[in-house]
Amino acid sequence: MTSSPPTGVFVPVPTFFKPASASTSLQAEIDVETQVKHSVHLAKNGIRGLVLLGSTGEAIHMSRQERFDMVSGVRKGLNDAGFTDYPIMAGVLINSVDEVLEWLEDFKKAGAQWGLVLAPGYFGAAANQENLREWFTLVADKSPIPILIYNYPGVTNNVLITPETYTILAQHPNIVGCKMSHGNVSYHVQVSLDPEIDHNKFRVFSGFGQQLGPIVFFGAAGVIDGLAAIYPKTVSKLMKLAEQRPIEPAALEEIQKLQFVVSSAEEFVGRWGIVGIKEAVQRVLGLGTLEGGRLPLKGKLPEGEWANWDKVLGRIQKIEDSL
Repeated sequence: MTSSPPTGVFVPVPTFFKPASASTSLQAEIDVETQVKHSVHLAKNGIRGLVLLGSTGEAIHMSRQERFDMVSGVRKGLNDAGFTDYPIMAGVLINSVDEVLEWLEDFKKAGAQWGLVLAPGYFGAAANQENLREWFTLVADKSPIPILIYNYPGVTNNVLITPETYTILAQHPNIVGCKMSHGNVSYHVQVSLDPEIDHNKFRVFSGFGQQLGPIVFFGAAGVIDGLAAIYPKTVSKLMKLAEQRPIEPAALEEIQKLQFVVSSAEEFVGRWGIVGIKEAVQRVLGLGTLEGGRLPLKGKLPEGEWANWDKVLGRIQKIEDSL
């Protein structure tokens, strides 16, 4: 039987690069050692799995060898730390079916259990639902590992996969879930509650922690959330409470308080994206550098900007420290 990812909080981890001064190549070199340290920290603090090389992971800025080295290095590091078989999804962000399958073959060899496959969006305006279904079916038919459908309209010329398309693709034995990185909560709820979908096999994740409580209440499997790269215990605690059944009044009150804190802090991630996540990881966890990602994402927060978030991030930091 095809394996499906567990429910819970996954983290789309940023890819760490060495300081430019420590690199001899044209671009800053990948830093697998720091990647492993961050991954182990997340595994120890409630995170149920990782997404390597997704959008936050800048897979599109990396070579084939770098992608393989990153996934295989993290898999080995987790195994060495005692987290054998720890769940890893690997992002596939290319439009050519042949290249998608090449990435998936590499990720299987490197030790990922699933591929998170971005909807093809270069010609997004011309991509109708029928063609999207055929594209994902071709990939799933040949993929050596199970795949999840990744719908992120912000990087795919506004391609939006409809609930009907999810219903059809969810029947494929090698398609085991989806990640919706958009604000259409109705789509999350429709797909999570669809009686034609086997939800033990097809898992529905949101890309936004600010949607965690609302969508998990209505059957979603969890979130793939960037804020959890910085504050894993808090987001995981919210998930643990939200998936309890039945939900007691005291637990509901705590869920509401935690959701407010998480949603407020997500505004930082929404405003500053990958550069902000990396700077926060360095400031809060002491991992990585303050140099951001690869061009064009190189850089750091403007002078004084971190202090502007003292109230919001201080509130979630207090909870994180208490757990």
